[in-house]
Amino acid sequence: MTWRRRTQEPAPATLRVDWPACQGRGVCAEVLPELVSLDEWGFPVIRGGVDDELLDLARQAAADCPHRALRLIR
Repeated sequence: MTWRRRTQEPAPATLRVDWPACQGRGVCAEVLPELVSLDEWGFPVIRGGVDDELLDLARQAAADCPHRALRLIR
């Protein structure tokens, strides 16, 4: 049996929506269209983790949410 050493790569950051707080304004999709689209009611659909090159935009999307319903989790 061979053992492989696990690499200690940091997990990518993720965006989380606080659904009770979200009002479907769509600001997050305007700021970060690479990762956020809107469903037919205007609520965000997050597509995957946040890579390092999109980290600043993800922070901006979370900060710009008028109801603080978007959070960046590292």
